[in-house]
Amino acid sequence: MKTALITGGTRGIGKAIALAFLQRGYEVVLNYCNNEAAALATQEEFNMQGYCPVLLRANVSEEEQVKTMFKDFFSIYERLDVLVNNAGVSLVKVIQDTSLKDWNRIFDVNVKSTFLCSRAVTDKMVFAGGGAIINVSSIWGEVGASCEVAYSASKGAVIAFTKALAKELAPSNVRVNCVSPGVIDTEMNSHLSASEMEELENSVPMGRIGLPSEVAEACLMLAESSYITGEVLSVGGGFGK
Repeated sequence: MKTALITGGTRGIGKAIALAFLQRGYEVVLNYCNNEAAALATQEEFNMQGYCPVLLRANVSEEEQVKTMFKDFFSIYERLDVLVNNAGVSLVKVIQDTSLKDWNRIFDVNVKSTFLCSRAVTDKMVFAGGGAIINVSSIWGEVGASCEVAYSASKGAVIAFTKALAKELAPSNVRVNCVSPGVIDTEMNSHLSASEMEELENSVPMGRIGLPSEVAEACLMLAESSYITGEVLSVGGGFGK
């Protein structure tokens, strides 16, 4: 049976990705960081649907915690077929109000975690004869967003990381791709007012906000396609194009 580990996998897009892989028959490990009660609630929700995901707690921007998480993972499973680097945070501030601490936190969670987790599994995937790494970026990483300079820069870095690592690992049959969500109905957009959400919705050519499950579908496709690597797949109904 195939395995998948999703960072930030107990809420929002990560939770939807986890469900998609569980429904496809994968053994799924959900990484979370701080909110154990919410993680346990998500696990129980999946249990009630007949699925049994494993929870592993780690701050994936901390090197030693990442090492411990994957040591625990490989004590349970022989191989990892799919890594989804989904953990991320946002920041809405004009550049004058963005502190160095803000900048470092955004890059730690959104970029450093992607590097640390990918590095931690590369040898295992190469030795196993292949695997898939899927990184979650954002449409703002492609086109940039006013008042979200730090966030946009971090997600742009994830895209560049994806393209470079895909070339590096392609000879070993490890595929590295990226999904780039547009405006998706998650808690990350909770700072927006109803009028702001309506304005965004009207900017989407397909005329509606996207669902986490639609991002999950894209991740599953990239995980199971044998000849796609180095791609950035936008999932946003044409938004930002």
